[in-house]
Amino acid sequence: MSKQHSATVAARAGIAQDSAYGAVTPPLYLTSTYELKAFKQPGKYDYSRSNNPTRDLLGDALAELEGGAKGLITGTGMSACLLALQLISPEDTLVIPHDCYGGSYRLFLNLATRKKAFQLVVVNFQQADWAEQIKAAQPKMIWVETPSNPLLQITDVKATAELAKTLNAILVVDNTFLSPALQNPIALGADIVVHSTTKFINGHSDIVGGALITKDAAVGDELKWWANCLGVTGGAFDAYQTLRGLRTLLPRIKQHQHNAELVVDFLQKQPLVDRVYYPGLKDHPGHAIAKAQQHGFGSMLSFDLAADEVYLAVFFEALQCFTLAQSLGGIESLICHPGSMTHASLDAATQKAAGIGPTLIRLSVGIEDIQDLIADLAQAFAAVDAAIKQNNPTEKVQSEPATADAALAKNEQQQFRLNPALSVLW
Repeated sequence: MSKQHSATVAARAGIAQDSAYGAVTPPLYLTSTYELKAFKQPGKYDYSRSNNPTRDLLGDALAELEGGAKGLITGTGMSACLLALQLISPEDTLVIPHDCYGGSYRLFLNLATRKKAFQLVVVNFQQADWAEQIKAAQPKMIWVETPSNPLLQITDVKATAELAKTLNAILVVDNTFLSPALQNPIALGADIVVHSTTKFINGHSDIVGGALITKDAAVGDELKWWANCLGVTGGAFDAYQTLRGLRTLLPRIKQHQHNAELVVDFLQKQPLVDRVYYPGLKDHPGHAIAKAQQHGFGSMLSFDLAADEVYLAVFFEALQCFTLAQSLGGIESLICHPGSMTHASLDAATQKAAGIGPTLIRLSVGIEDIQDLIADLAQAFAAVDAAIKQNNPTEKVQSEPATADAALAKNEQQQFRLNPALSVLW
């Protein structure tokens, strides 16, 4: 049979492969260790940190979906990032985008400055001279996130891969925002693809996990050794849950994307929306590249609220279908404030340089009925509009209360950041 389509590969991941009893759905191997056949005769599996049948099924399925040679499953998306970094040394240079995910930025910055693990150069891939900046850095590894988080900016993977090849550099692409259903970086020239499988691949917000897929089998073997050595491999139960989620990836993505397109259309017509960030819009700077290298525009989007930031609390409080929470890619719709949540680890100057404003809001559009999602957003905008009219009957009267509100909001944000339970965010 010729190569199967992605929907078939995802739906049949691990199906009818049980050699013990012929179970259609693969069994969950929760064991930590395995019996040797005889003295000095270990089998394929000996200890689950090193190898696990359930985890291997997921790795193999993701490798096939991404067109790679080897898929490695890690405990979190960040451990997948850490694993990829084992390919560079203190004398090597890592190039990262100026607007990468806050958690990734924190990892790169602290490994470079506190551990001296490598040299770090930050490049704005949206500038006309991005290639010249990278050439000047002479990197061993180039890290790309496309679409970016949270502004959905697009980087040309094929052009970056061609540049990386001339520099003998490793190109790593974080494909979390699209999943293998909508983008395949290895086919565009990338050497390594990383995922937070917590997001679209699992799709149900009930596990955390990561994946790393390599184009080259030898590189995969080297990173597998490091995964075992560092102890960053994923657990069997999480792999089992992710396999179950993977089987519905394609139909889920289709509904996610359909809903997102209608939400974008709605937002563009709202007076309280200053700007919408979504690659599917024809006036988006990266639209043409996204159309060429992606199989769709995804279901992540952001917008700037056209109101003072003190009204963010009103907007979020009014929502009923969109849940204010970290993460993305689940079947439920989530909303977040990048400046104080996903990108809180970036200082104010870095946030500003990345284009993350104080009223930027990010949406992960789920698979609920689109009429309910739009109605939810509509009543939240109505709540903000009502609050503005109540607080600001005239421009002149507004100035003093607004200042007091701003001070209150600033104090609340400081208390939020000091909460030890939330320290992981920054």
